Amino acid sequence: MGKLYVVRHADAGHRGGPDEPDEARVLSDRGWRQADALRDQLADAGITRLVASPYVRCVQTFVPLGDQLGVRVEADPRLAEGQGAFGALALAKELRDTSAALCSHGDVIPDLLDSLVASGTKLKDELRWQKASTWVLTWDGEHLAKGRYLPPPC
Repeated sequence: MGKLYVVRHADAGHRGGPDEPDEARVLSDRGWRQADALRDQLADAGITRLVASPYVRCVQTFVPLGDQLGVRVEADPRLAEGQGAFGALALAKELRDTSAALCSHGDVIPDLLDSLVASGTKLKDELRWQKASTWVLTWDGEHLAKGRYLPPPC
């Protein structure tokens, strides 16, 4: 059975003003420490694909892990803020034959988890999605059958 790792991006501070595009917001110092800790937490998970929202903070969250694994971080707009669960679910199905990690946002991840629970996925832990946290979801054939929560590593 394959696994899908769903990661909320690391800390990127607060949203800027109207002249600062949120898509370009970078990780804070704390966020980089979280990204390094995620690398250590997931380095031995057998991940072969890293797919992130095109927002800079999501891509940056996977940079240390990608460097460690020798895997390029792919940007996919289906994981962008405001996209909901539909695109993330479609992407997950495309990746079911690999061990992949997705990095997205605090609005997409709860939508994704709610959709999975509604379709029968059993989650071991209560729904939550702190920055730099991970949901480890396990495939059973065509379906994500179960999941467990990994709190932020730091």
